[in-house]
Amino acid sequence: MKKVLSFDIGGTKIAYSIINEKGEFLNEVIKVSTPKTSSGIYDLLKTTVKGLEEEIAGVAIATAGAVNGQGTAITSHVGNLPEGYNKTDFMSLTAKPVLVENDANSAAWAEYSIGAAQGCNNAIILTLGTGVGSGIIVDGKLLKGKSGAAGEMHFPIDSGHKRVCGGCGMFDCFESFASGTGLNTNAREYMGADATSYDVIRGLKEGNHQARAAFDKWQGYLAKGLIMLANIFDPEVIVLSGSMAKFVEYDKINAEVNSQILTQPFKLKEAAFENNAGMIGAALLLIERLDHK
Repeated sequence: MKKVLSFDIGGTKIAYSIINEKGEFLNEVIKVSTPKTSSGIYDLLKTTVKGLEEEIAGVAIATAGAVNGQGTAITSHVGNLPEGYNKTDFMSLTAKPVLVENDANSAAWAEYSIGAAQGCNNAIILTLGTGVGSGIIVDGKLLKGKSGAAGEMHFPIDSGHKRVCGGCGMFDCFESFASGTGLNTNAREYMGADATSYDVIRGLKEGNHQARAAFDKWQGYLAKGLIMLANIFDPEVIVLSGSMAKFVEYDKINAEVNSQILTQPFKLKEAAFENNAGMIGAALLLIERLDHK
């Protein structure tokens, strides 16, 4: 059975483990703080790979940033990682096969392969956290685009120059409304200048009317975005992951969105995997590539 070393590289931590072709972790997931320099990140990866090289068939890397169609290099700036990180020569980490993929795409592949979207050849996986990430599966393949940047959730769903999006700098885009940051904005609007998304969630449990209004507004914007995505991509399933996904009222939003779309109904589901989805998906992508060599 093939097994690969898989990394998930983020702005604050790097996680890694050895994973087999069933998506199973064969040892404990190790988490370390992300080094402050790009050379520090490379050295950490190189040392880790060298120590495990005899056990593995290759190295898979899930990372922030757009990745080219060959899975060899980052094609965009990566703001939450050190300067120069996007120029990292991942292919020189080992003589064994190396595959690099965007973290949201990797998580989407995990859900498509063995998770909540399994059996669905047309699927969208949205990660609702501080921002909104996505991976889109079309006819059983990741939608990459010409530069690996397809699926950015920065399209307008409101007008009036109400909110500047921290992710792209534009006004009123989906991410600025449907993310945890968007719920924070609603919290301040409905519950006071110092309120946060945590106050909204706690208030929901306590029956607080202001909290319910803030949450309903957030969930309404999420529904708007889902309607647009469903009409464009005609998916069988849309899977929600990330810290905000656990609070979504799935039955309610599923019914609301499907009553308004022009395409055939889809199923709205919560993700099967959480923080480790990127590592699983990147590993499975590499193993699939190895199987077709």
